[in-house]
Amino acid sequence: MKIRTTVTLAAATVLLLGTGTAAATPGWSPRPHEIKPFLPAGNTNPSIADGVALGKQVATYTASGLGPAAANSAAPADSPERYIDFPGGTLPPGVTVTEAQAINALKRIKANLAAAGLGLGDVVSMRAYLEKPPGAETADFAGWNRAYRQFFANTDLATGQPVPVPLGSAPPAPPLEVNPARPARVTLEIANLPVAGWLVEVEVVAAYRR
Repeated sequence: MKIRTTVTLAAATVLLLGTGTAAATPGWSPRPHEIKPFLPAGNTNPSIADGVALGKQVATYTASGLGPAAANSAAPADSPERYIDFPGGTLPPGVTVTEAQAINALKRIKANLAAAGLGLGDVVSMRAYLEKPPGAETADFAGWNRAYRQFFANTDLATGQPVPVPLGSAPPAPPLEVNPARPARVTLEIANLPVAGWLVEVEVVAAYRR
């Protein structure tokens, strides 16, 4: 795939206990089965973290090439609208096609992980590829980020309670999947995705806890 623009780049983790730490002490390394987050200090709800360390005996699973399913048979084949799965193909107020496709794709990732004995909370790394919608100047990063928060990084690290998130332009509401995990994440805008009509493709790495 050809990269089209400069991207957002950051990191995060699978186990979020307390508010995390910004740095390790000199000489520190994770224990063999440890999954250690490094979260921004003073932020109880970061979307991503500064990094994640995996012990040398932590087994991982990689799922790649995951995009939205063609759930809207009423839309033309190979159109972006073909890959949204809201009832009747009708988008809720303010929900963009990229946001809808991302929700669809993240549901597929959940199912993919489940087949491997894992869950969304086990994800430690994520790479997202976005293509700009027809007629748009850039990819819809805002729509992607709203969809991402429906499935990841939606609990308060101080209280452990879910944090309401918006769907489109609707007032914030409980997330679709309550999940404290904040994977190491990079988001790229690229010129073309491999499936005609896709605006979102995602790959993830998940860690098996001992």
